[in-house]
Amino acid sequence: MLLLRPPGVYPPQGDTELLAACVRREALDGSSRVLDLCTGTGAVALAAARSGARVTAVDLSARAVAAAWCNTRLHHRRIRLHRGDLLAPLSGGRFDLVTANPPYLPTDPGKESPGRGAALAWDAGPDGRLVLDRICRTTPRVLAAGGVLLIVQSALADVPATLALLRAAGLRTSVAARQRQPFGPVLTARAALFERLGLIGPGEREEELAVVRGVRER
Repeated sequence: MLLLRPPGVYPPQGDTELLAACVRREALDGSSRVLDLCTGTGAVALAAARSGARVTAVDLSARAVAAAWCNTRLHHRRIRLHRGDLLAPLSGGRFDLVTANPPYLPTDPGKESPGRGAALAWDAGPDGRLVLDRICRTTPRVLAAGGVLLIVQSALADVPATLALLRAAGLRTSVAARQRQPFGPVLTARAALFERLGLIGPGEREEELAVVRGVRER
């Protein structure tokens, strides 16, 4: 899919493709209501919109929202876009599908805050769960009965913790997809840190991505 991506906006990568593939497996139609959090270029929102679903997309970055707007026009899709922090810009309502590709990379424990600019799309605190935990605790309440939550993350950020939090919120959980891929530039630069933290073995230069699926049964 051709997408416009200005500097400072997270480029669609393996995690984007894995999440979009899971979206395409969901039963969506013109009556479906979809929310895409941390939308970036809007790639996952566009994958959902191709089904005819009514899609809302949110990102904290004004530049990302502008890029997503351009891409919706490029692909002739109507998507409601909001700039803001996760659910904060929404005025209510429930969704049949919520998707999220949040920041999930662990940072140096000595670093006081996440990075700036483009790094906000991947830096997620010392355990990589700065945004993941918030999504797990808040998004289940906006799911309709039978609604599905799909979150993509790295195994470096503790997939079992995501499953446990979603179960605690009343969702039926599973891992919908897994994929291994070589480290990109950001992970390669942090490989020594990850080794020191025990997140990878010596010389290991691949990460596992996972899409966690949660279902609100009633």
